[in-house]
Amino acid sequence: MNLYGAPGWGSAISEIMLTMVGEPYQLIDIEGFDQPGPQRDRLLALNPLCQVPTLELDDGEIMTESAAIALWLLDRYPHFAPEPGTRKRQQFWRLLVWLVANVYPTFTYGDYPQRWVTDNPASLTNSTDRYRETLWRWLETQLHHTPYLFGERLTLIDAYWPAIRIWRPRPGWFAAETPKLNALADRVCERPELQNVLRANKLLS
Repeated sequence: MNLYGAPGWGSAISEIMLTMVGEPYQLIDIEGFDQPGPQRDRLLALNPLCQVPTLELDDGEIMTESAAIALWLLDRYPHFAPEPGTRKRQQFWRLLVWLVANVYPTFTYGDYPQRWVTDNPASLTNSTDRYRETLWRWLETQLHHTPYLFGERLTLIDAYWPAIRIWRPRPGWFAAETPKLNALADRVCERPELQNVLRANKLLS
């Protein structure tokens, strides 16, 4: 299968997931897709929203959205989520959807404010950045287990932490304001089987 992405972008999360479960894939680097040009045209042909990750399966089917890719992988590798019927399983579903429903839109609108407003677009970036910080502070209150989000078992949701930590508000903020979340990212970054994919995505300090 082919994963279309760019180093350090949201596709890094799906790369980490694929590496966690041991699913082989070929990365198609389309860095620069967010600007007009051949990389953007190439991605648009597969995904009209022109977003990463875009995963082209072996049968030619296209999968998008990191949470959807996680669910697809769990059909094949169910042990990368808490046990069915448990409270941890319920929280896994809740937080997986929470990430993409609440946090992701702050980047959709804040990263390219000129697409959405013409009057003082910087104010949209500032307001979405501040709102995102409140979301991370709330998540910090939900972290009760170690070494990973749901205890001893590494789950697919743990693939998010190394990537989100390098995005705004940046690593220094996470270390100071959300130390438990920052520690989760540290432990995922220590996994030997993830070193290559983390390094390729510039997620190691």
